[in-house]
Amino acid sequence: MLIVEDEPTLAETLARGLRRRGFAVDVAGDGADGLEKARVNDYEVVVLDRDLPVVHGDEVCRQLNAANGSERIILLTASASASLDDLVDGLGLGADDYLTKPFRFDELVARVTALGRRGGVVAPTVLSVDDLLLDPARHAVSRSGRPIRLTARESAVLEVLVRADGRTVSAEELIDKAWDEHADPFTTSVRVIMSRLRAKLGDPSLIHTVVGKGYRVGVS
Repeated sequence: MLIVEDEPTLAETLARGLRRRGFAVDVAGDGADGLEKARVNDYEVVVLDRDLPVVHGDEVCRQLNAANGSERIILLTASASASLDDLVDGLGLGADDYLTKPFRFDELVARVTALGRRGGVVAPTVLSVDDLLLDPARHAVSRSGRPIRLTARESAVLEVLVRADGRTVSAEELIDKAWDEHADPFTTSVRVIMSRLRAKLGDPSLIHTVVGKGYRVGVS
């Protein structure tokens, strides 16, 4: 996910809160930076302030749509300038949703989640591999009926692996989908998370290392 917001405090507050919910979040402070990040990364959802410096949010929205990307866009506007005409104009630019400041954080999370689901094939509410059940929306995990407590990052990594449906997932792909842009691909972050997941999920191990390629889930 990408947040394009020129108010640093608001941008970082939203990013921190969303990361705690298990989202991978990048932040851009102006329209030009937002367009550049969207050019080099694939985002499911872009939270886009309309009143941006350098490149106005409306123009960012137009360019994102003109590029035929898969991003779903939530436009943010200040309450003082919000009107029905603003809503119509914003949606006319290609935005998928519209949120007026100030807003409740839980409302943003709900809209981001809904748009993420609309961005592709509808996924099952609860994912499973053998005796493992994963409910991504609730960050709830159980194995053979035994509840397992995971951190938001552990849950996000496990979700990427389970959704791969047995395919080997590289460390780079995991970092791209479950971390934000500040993650260092040369650190041991992925290996540490895998070690924790294996310990928490128990035996027989469901997470397997494919030497030189990455990780996959399954009983063998």
